Amino acid sequence: MMSSKTLSLPNDKVKVLLVENNKHKANDFMNALDDSNYHIVQVSNSGVSLLKEVDVFIPDVIIIDIESPDRDMLDSLNKISKSAPKPVVMFSDQENTELINLLVKSGVTAYVAGGVDPRRVRSILDTAIARFTQYQGLKQELATTKQKLSNQRVVEQAKLWLIQNKNLSEQDAYHSMRKMAMDNGQRIEDVAKNILSLATMFEGTS
Repeated sequence: MMSSKTLSLPNDKVKVLLVENNKHKANDFMNALDDSNYHIVQVSNSGVSLLKEVDVFIPDVIIIDIESPDRDMLDSLNKISKSAPKPVVMFSDQENTELINLLVKSGVTAYVAGGVDPRRVRSILDTAIARFTQYQGLKQELATTKQKLSNQRVVEQAKLWLIQNKNLSEQDAYHSMRKMAMDNGQRIEDVAKNILSLATMFEGTS
């Protein structure tokens, strides 16, 4: 089971997991982030399970600097993106459009081609976090909107069933569901689901 954690507050250190096989490059990253809001909590080899490293160190951001991710890396990124999404920045000399699209679909927030410029690392991380936060906000808004529409459809379906089967007017059907919700301390969409569930059972036995 993967751990989930939101980004640290601005006054806190942002924990960074660095996947880097080259010790010299790892030192470059650490030097670039020295005296900054970012703190590298672990430098991992690409052969080590990314999922386990994320579980153990619970990073806020992941930096990956490898030539070409293997299938295990892509699978791990997909799982992280679905269960505990976080900004992922990948540095690589490759400029393969197909690979970049695949990585983005796997959850990579920013792909930087052409190698690492230590002077740009902080600004790249800042931008990646800002984009990630904005995307997650939009994603949550979309999910909330979809849920509201789904709830409205359920309420309308239950209301229609009451109108057709209990000879109630549209207004009376709605007031009836609202009263049941208030009496039982439920949301009206939950009452509507119960009505439709009972209606299905009734129709199945008739």
